[in-house]
Amino acid sequence: MFYWDSTYILVLIGAAICMVASSRVKSTFNKYSQVRSHNGMTGCEAAERILRNNGLSDVIVRHVSGSLTDHYDPRTKVVNLSDATYNSASVAAIGVAAHECGHAIQHARGYVPLTLRSALVPVANLGSMAAWPLILIGLFMNGSTSLLFINIGIWAFSASVLFQLVTLPVEFNASSRAVHILGESGMLYEGEVDATKTVLRAAALTYVASAAASILQLLRLLILTGGRRDD
Repeated sequence: MFYWDSTYILVLIGAAICMVASSRVKSTFNKYSQVRSHNGMTGCEAAERILRNNGLSDVIVRHVSGSLTDHYDPRTKVVNLSDATYNSASVAAIGVAAHECGHAIQHARGYVPLTLRSALVPVANLGSMAAWPLILIGLFMNGSTSLLFINIGIWAFSASVLFQLVTLPVEFNASSRAVHILGESGMLYEGEVDATKTVLRAAALTYVASAAASILQLLRLLILTGGRRDD
């Protein structure tokens, strides 16, 4: 049997926010992936030009499978572009490619939030996996040991929430860099730049939604363990 408590509403709200944001970015990307850029450049070609113009000869562009799986890996200095971006000449593809190059530029320029986010990755991954087991162990124990496990679990999950929050300025800044580069370089016309803004704005909402869902989950943990921690 499943146990229901009122705090599940926070989980449902978070899930709903993430679903809406995910649907929005997919529909927006699909819409502008049908709009071909005037220069006819593919996402791969646009990324290579941006990297070259910014002196990042040590960063390579690679094709990865999937849809909207685009990402920059600072460990290997690789801009990974998905099926829908790598060979597409749409304004959506060029916008996404430029965004990932924005991360590469952040890395090369020592952008502090990106450095902090990279440092938080192992801590956040461990925290998200260990938080609930630690809290559950604490709830089944008594005395100071119970409180210790619960507090460690709360702090562990807080690390993953912090990661989500640090991600926001990293993503916003990468999009801002992308829009500026595409506009100033003349790679896209003004109307095309506006289209990429719409795509990248929709993508940014997924990170906002993820952060909101994590905060709601943390709030739920605090509510569920509040009584035991007060004791």
